[in-house]
Amino acid sequence: MATDRLSATFEAPADPRRRAILARLALGETSVSELAEPFDISMPAVSRHLKVLEGAGLIVRGREAQIGEHTSELQS
Repeated sequence: MATDRLSATFEAPADPRRRAILARLALGETSVSELAEPFDISMPAVSRHLKVLEGAGLIVRGREAQIGEHTSELQS
């Protein structure tokens, strides 16, 4: 993985799944489970993709404490 922030920012959307996740988040905040629906991958795999996007500064992740649901949105 990239060692500097600029490289991470450009490398993160190189994966087609991460680009699709970014496109969905451009429509608004959503839960991790909703982001995972169109993909045939595990929830931990989706979470890893989100971690890469977050590390690149492209998204912000949060957690709804009452229901234990994680949400994500594009970083502005």
